Amino acid sequence: MPLRAHYKRAAFLVGVSLLAVIAGCGKGPKGTAGKTAFEVEKVYERGPATVRVRLDKTKMTIADTVLLQFEATLQPDYAIQMPRVDKVLENFGIVDWNNLGKKLDDKNNEVTTYQYRLEPFLSGQYEIPAFTFQFHNVSDPNTRHELTSEPIAVEVTSLLGDQRANLVIEDIEDVVEMPKAASRWWLWALLPLGIAAVPAVWLLRRSRRARQLVRIFQPAHEVAYARLRALVAENLVEQGRIKEFYERISGILRHYIEDRFDLRAPERTTEEFLAELRFTEEEKRGHSTFSTGPRSVGSPEGEKVECPLFSHKQVLEEFLTHCDLVKFAKHDPTTEQLQRTFDLVKDFIERTKSEQRQVDVTGRIGAGHEGRETLDPRPSGLVPHEAEGA
Repeated sequence: MPLRAHYKRAAFLVGVSLLAVIAGCGKGPKGTAGKTAFEVEKVYERGPATVRVRLDKTKMTIADTVLLQFEATLQPDYAIQMPRVDKVLENFGIVDWNNLGKKLDDKNNEVTTYQYRLEPFLSGQYEIPAFTFQFHNVSDPNTRHELTSEPIAVEVTSLLGDQRANLVIEDIEDVVEMPKAASRWWLWALLPLGIAAVPAVWLLRRSRRARQLVRIFQPAHEVAYARLRALVAENLVEQGRIKEFYERISGILRHYIEDRFDLRAPERTTEEFLAELRFTEEEKRGHSTFSTGPRSVGSPEGEKVECPLFSHKQVLEEFLTHCDLVKFAKHDPTTEQLQRTFDLVKDFIERTKSEQRQVDVTGRIGAGHEGRETLDPRPSGLVPHEAEGA
């Protein structure tokens, strides 16, 4: 009996210790929930308004993102309008944003917080631009006041480090024979089974309600950006797999051209694609508009838009020819050529993107070629249209 009581007491103490550990999880030094650490925080005040602009980092790689946060504190009876971030940014794109809502501080002032996840387009020295906040007294909405922040310098570094000397170019592959065509006799053996299965399938579909498939669409440029991020994450350049890197990034651009402009770029050689592009340009010469192909999702029938593809014909020819030299002629690209190749693809997508050109990504697999990345099935946009002040 004394031994059993001793075990019960030990079990009780262990349980109390576990509860104390669980209760302390997720708390900061003062018992509060952990928050994002910001490297930069600037405070601006004017009359009843106080604005804090925060940034979680000022140095990043081209594959990273940076978190920008606005926190506006206003005295009672005042309202504020957050700046339109997408109208001011030039060198960054908005990956995601969130309205953290409103709350009251200990002085009964209203605190509003917005935050944005940004990604750079190219490497270099940039600035998060100045933002203008407008506020007014709710009893006098026509009289508005402005509070403007200051720019914040941000450095975006290249993906290529100091390992350039260790890169190894794979040798060109030998010529292989074409595989022999497989025998088709088994198709004739399956023909009676197929004929018998037709009425069975028809009866099954009639007796069971088919589950409706919800189609999922994304803009062509978002699909291409997802493939670029997956390519960067594989670190092919650092591993010396230069040929595979060029095969993948060439495939990403070709699939984007097919999705965006309805040109069958992935199935054609460089010569065939450029010939088709020249033919299409000559066919449309004398016209200021160009059909984007089949009607885009959410756009009127037969909509005509300006086609930016022709103005980038020279850049596309230079890019595809350079990729062919690396893939088939054992060309050894320099560090600058590698970086320029990546920057050119990202810049081309950014300059030709269109929200009207939607791609069906239901169950689709991409990343430049099959089997590399499963696209996020959730429909998402860079900036939600219903959000004021985004």
